[in-house]
Amino acid sequence: MHSWAPVPISSLNAPVDAPRVYDSASQDFVVLPSHTAVNLYVCGITPYDATHMGHAATYVAFDTLFRIWSASGATVRYTQNVTDIDDPLIERANATKRKWEDIALEQTDLFRQDMAALRVIPPASFIGAVESIPLVVERVKDLMEYGCVYNVDGDLYYDMTTTDALGSVAHLSREEMIAIFRERGGDPDREGKRDPLDALLWRHKRPHDPSWPSDLGPGRPGWHIECAAIALEYLGTTIDVQGGGSDLKFPHHEMSTAHAQSATKTSPFARTFMHTGMVGLNGKKMSKSLGNLVFVSKLRAEGIDPMAIRLTILSNHYRSDWEWFSDNLAKAQIRLANWRLAFSRASEVPDVSADIARALTDDLNTPKALRLVDEWVSATLEQRTPEDVTSKLMARTVDSLLGIV
Repeated sequence: MHSWAPVPISSLNAPVDAPRVYDSASQDFVVLPSHTAVNLYVCGITPYDATHMGHAATYVAFDTLFRIWSASGATVRYTQNVTDIDDPLIERANATKRKWEDIALEQTDLFRQDMAALRVIPPASFIGAVESIPLVVERVKDLMEYGCVYNVDGDLYYDMTTTDALGSVAHLSREEMIAIFRERGGDPDREGKRDPLDALLWRHKRPHDPSWPSDLGPGRPGWHIECAAIALEYLGTTIDVQGGGSDLKFPHHEMSTAHAQSATKTSPFARTFMHTGMVGLNGKKMSKSLGNLVFVSKLRAEGIDPMAIRLTILSNHYRSDWEWFSDNLAKAQIRLANWRLAFSRASEVPDVSADIARALTDDLNTPKALRLVDEWVSATLEQRTPEDVTSKLMARTVDSLLGIV
């Protein structure tokens, strides 16, 4: 599966410190390695209802991490998956009487367009679940060899008693895990399972259900093993940062971790877990079930500058839950216009690029970084200088670290 077009990044003249970020597993701040090769895995979309604002907020956040991490001297290898076969996608296909393949292709392409418009740097490896089926099969076979797999009516399950990963990221009680597992695609009540929290690795072929031939028998992969297999193949047995929305802490990230560590006998699978907050709409949780999603593509079709959308997202701290209000988008449009006007003028205002970088290395504090730019912009515009000289250094900093042009 191909990614989208590369996004050029302006160079910075000043050194940047290594980013300090919040790790969900340790529930503490950690300093990421710099001046070395590092790797980043961010869980991708299931391609239907793309790209809603929750998606956009997550990928803009990790794009910001990529930018500041790279500026600190790290060489970042970035991988992202696309779950282009899964129960929700099949359910959408059945409800709309369309082929699941057509929906997946259409929505993945729309996602690419939206990410390019938002100037999100593409992952070096953008991998679909379907194309990764051979990788999944090999990892399931590894798990079988280590005695981590059992059969329930042809379906293969991972035995969670073989891992200590549960509870390591989301820090939930067993009762909370079972309840959330039920809500987020799990099957804790299925008869024949050894434990309610055991995760599906391979779903055997059923009538009218997509399946692929394999050494495991015809079928298709479970969700959590997909990301484990892709990350292990493209980034190695240990990754520096595992990222995604906060709703992925459990079950997805804990179960992917369990699969990867059991299949490779290597720990940790991820040194750091980073998670973005949830996005609401006008006081309510934004969700597919409520049908109150805000789509990047629809805003773009209305003529909204994607940079204003990106600014709206960046005005919120990545770890916070926040609300999308149309008034905030209007404010971002005014902010963007002022920034561009200031960048087109000569300025004697002291450069604040180093301060912006420091804000971003402090757990991606984008609200503070934006305020610093605002202060510089206000001071520059008050000078009423001619509009024939560009404030090149600030424009480069904002482009390089915040992705705004």
